[in-house]
Amino acid sequence: MQNGNRLAAVDLGSNSFRLEIGRVDHGEFLRTEYLKETVRQGGGLDEDRNLTPAAMEAGWECLARFGERLAGFKPHEVRAVATQTLREARNRDAFLERANAVLGFPIDVISGREEARLIYQGVAQMLPASDERRLVIDIGGRSTELILGTGLTPTVMESFRVGSIAWSKRYFPDGGFSKKSFEMAEIAAKAVLDEALDAYPRDRWDTAYGSAGTVGAIGDVLVAAGWPAGVVTQDGLDWLLERLIAAQSADRLRMPGMREDRRAIIGGGVSVMRAVFSLLGITEMQHAAGGLRHGLICDLLGATQQFGDMRVKSVERLAHKFSVDTVHGERVGKVATLLLQQALGISDAQAKDEESDVGSQLRKLQWAAMLHEIGSHISHSDYHKHGAYILDNADAVGFSLSEMHRLSLLVLGHRGKLRKLESSLGQDDLVLQLLCLRLAVILCHARRAPDLQGMALRRANAKSRQLELVCRPGWAAAFPQSAHLLREETQAWQKTPWSLEISGL
Repeated sequence: MQNGNRLAAVDLGSNSFRLEIGRVDHGEFLRTEYLKETVRQGGGLDEDRNLTPAAMEAGWECLARFGERLAGFKPHEVRAVATQTLREARNRDAFLERANAVLGFPIDVISGREEARLIYQGVAQMLPASDERRLVIDIGGRSTELILGTGLTPTVMESFRVGSIAWSKRYFPDGGFSKKSFEMAEIAAKAVLDEALDAYPRDRWDTAYGSAGTVGAIGDVLVAAGWPAGVVTQDGLDWLLERLIAAQSADRLRMPGMREDRRAIIGGGVSVMRAVFSLLGITEMQHAAGGLRHGLICDLLGATQQFGDMRVKSVERLAHKFSVDTVHGERVGKVATLLLQQALGISDAQAKDEESDVGSQLRKLQWAAMLHEIGSHISHSDYHKHGAYILDNADAVGFSLSEMHRLSLLVLGHRGKLRKLESSLGQDDLVLQLLCLRLAVILCHARRAPDLQGMALRRANAKSRQLELVCRPGWAAAFPQSAHLLREETQAWQKTPWSLEISGL
């Protein structure tokens, strides 16, 4: 990033949507503008986990305003992510289709662990350099992230489905506060967070930091009442709980420092905070200035290579965990990417540009090839189906949910009939990746490097859906099984809008 470059981060949280804009000055980010709107989309999920029309409309209207402010920004200068509400929403694709259009930039729905990584990265960047062992806690609207780390490096990351909006809606539905309702809410939160006891014991961290809106809202009330600034203590939480119970309801709650947009969800926030304090043995929590959007800025600032490495490590970790034959995966990936490069008509130099659209397509095809047999230890005949399920449900650091879903589609479709991917065959870039992966799997069926001399995959033009695999004379006679499998592959594509021809067989 050069001096003067603009950067922007968009955070679609369950309670608020936030936009952070700034510029690069000698390698550092200087904020020039910050917009926040209380959309409370997390309260707009119905019983079937669909966003209501009103919740979607509120989100679109906010993003349209953000989009106007981002006019003129380049794609590499903006990163937008969505968290737990859209992770849960069954109709998120319907929301995102219009949301991407009005914002003007793609919105990535990230996994809980990826959210935790970004939160820690944002918090750590805003703290002084130190070797202290940190526990970072982010209580959001529908999820709570817990992260252990030292310096800039997170070591344990987890996300739990408990938050201020969800708990307020469930345990304080009419806004009423009572000792019993707080007890029930706290017990329920502990039940969800209980598994954190083993991963986050008191002897593994030195200082606890709180990020995001809940700790800020509680801290503002405590400071206004005379408690020390920048810290939330157990005594302060006890005092605040007494005041909430005395008020009896959110409507009657009148406290200095309490923002209007927080009154309706303060009950859920306090109950979750108290559960975290109790389970993890916290007596005081420092208020951290950084958060998710600052983590996004860090990625944009120059962590692009680091971000890429994280995805590579996630692929390697998945391959190791499921005992994938990585040698064969790399072999298939090498052939698949070569075929895609030929079909796209790009040079080696263009292929090596990992930040370009083409370079990104090649990398993701290579990752899909590496993981195409990830389900083989579950089932021999249906391993592609199990592999797709694993990838669709895996928390892979560095990946958005949409990226993982794309990998799952490639793994699902790399063998068998194409009918199962019928709804995705209109995506030309995906289909090209899929076709090249299927051809590579066939050519590598003997689990050794194939003879590709004189072989090339051709496409009439950039928009053509007709492809031709050219083989040298005598190749089919030398490799009869491969030739037979390729003939079968041409028949599979006849039932789709695409066609594949093999010449030289």
